[in-house]
Amino acid sequence: MCHMAKIQRALISVSDKEGLVPFATTLADASVEILSTGGTARVMREAGLTVIDVSDYTGFPEMMDGRVKTLHPKVHGGLLHLRGNAEHEAAAAEHGIEPIDLVVVNLYPFEATVAKPDVTLEDAIENIDIGGPSMLRSAAKNHESVTVITDPADYEAVAQQIRSDGETTLELRRTLAAKVYVRTAEYDAAIAGHLQSAFSGEETTSDGLPNELLVHASLVQTLRYGENPHQRAGLYGKFDEYFEQLHGKALSYNNILDATAAANLISEFTEDTPTLAILKHTNPCGVGQGANLREAWDNAFATDNQAPFGGIIAVNQPLDGICAEAISEIFSEVIIAPEFTEEAKAVLQKKKNLRLLKVLKNPFTAVAWDVRNTGAESFLVQERDIKTTTGDDLKVVTKREPTEDELRAMLFGWRVVKHVKSNAIVYCGPDRTLGIGAGQMSRVDSSRIAVWKAGEAKLSLKGSVVCSDAFFPFPDGLIAAAEAGATAAIQPGGSVRDEEVIAAADERDVAMVFTGARHFRH
Repeated sequence: MCHMAKIQRALISVSDKEGLVPFATTLADASVEILSTGGTARVMREAGLTVIDVSDYTGFPEMMDGRVKTLHPKVHGGLLHLRGNAEHEAAAAEHGIEPIDLVVVNLYPFEATVAKPDVTLEDAIENIDIGGPSMLRSAAKNHESVTVITDPADYEAVAQQIRSDGETTLELRRTLAAKVYVRTAEYDAAIAGHLQSAFSGEETTSDGLPNELLVHASLVQTLRYGENPHQRAGLYGKFDEYFEQLHGKALSYNNILDATAAANLISEFTEDTPTLAILKHTNPCGVGQGANLREAWDNAFATDNQAPFGGIIAVNQPLDGICAEAISEIFSEVIIAPEFTEEAKAVLQKKKNLRLLKVLKNPFTAVAWDVRNTGAESFLVQERDIKTTTGDDLKVVTKREPTEDELRAMLFGWRVVKHVKSNAIVYCGPDRTLGIGAGQMSRVDSSRIAVWKAGEAKLSLKGSVVCSDAFFPFPDGLIAAAEAGATAAIQPGGSVRDEEVIAAADERDVAMVFTGARHFRH
């Protein structure tokens, strides 16, 4: 049963002062008594509003550098006592506890504090809010009678109802109460995550894994559907901090998967010459480099001129008008770039549905862990595969060493194959992919597909390098690559039949290197 009456008393204590004075003015105009603390009270007084200090209200001073302000029975009793409950009303009267009908609290900026590169443990701990979450929880628990606000974006909705009726609806109070618990869960997760890292020796395993997996992300937008129309879907987290959509219709679930994969791949070439990648269903179907992005496009598109239809394109440099003109000749879902020139936007924005995404921050290295829901109320957690390979990491295992061009092709293709679903095979030259085989149960089948794709594109594999994300378990894969025209190979090594594979390479004058690192992607 709802026991809400006219709002007579409010407690306001906020770190974010946005919108504070207009909202408090609405309360004052409605003859609501305002309790407050510290800087919040000062801002309202400077605006000419009458404010009662919480310490005067409770008869108990703030102390311990402000750590103890609102932790008092007159505050929490005022929030928690059940209106209309005779026992609660009697206890309130006996102890001089007045009802508090509205709480406005947002929390110490813990997340912003720990995001600073030079943050100390002392700074982090002092920005852990205690009184704020306590008041929010008390108010939200008693939402039948108490209105609670933790987001300045909700000021106007509450203000409108107060101006109209002097009170709020139960529906609104329930919405705001649920929002409180989302916010406090997010806040606690941020604290736990930071302290787990800070106290790594105590809160993590010997392998550096967290003992508790804490994942919290707010809903960014509801999506039309998931991978298929019968699946509900939404986007959560901080996607908009990493990507800015400049044009086009709303992103779909599949768009987001593909766009993230494309951005991750192109981030391998951030400091490289102009590079362009075309992806479909999270797999690259062509990657090319050139003196400019138009040349890079030609080299990438030549790998496969069918699969890119409806694909995702990513570039490592500002997209110019010349390259945009070439891209616009085919249908693409999303184009991703660190920036778009005005000429490029003029060309691409003619297609109203084409989505243009500007990369604000590198998403590939944003978080340390990959988290996967396996079903069965279980999650797999692993470090993100951000390992890089340089020429110094390569071990030549054949009689013949790779040429300079072969070495360039190895290092180029190795960055590409890392982003192809296993079993992954990539044939490439120093600046372009020539054939890509992905996601097969057999590595030989992936190689066959890559060779077939190159043939369909009328690209010669003579003198190419074959890149394999995992070791060749048998010589047959290496032999097939040599027969297709490959003169060099790069692979992790580590098979019990490595010697047989090396012998097969030597017999065919194929230069082969081991990286010692596998890049398997399920």
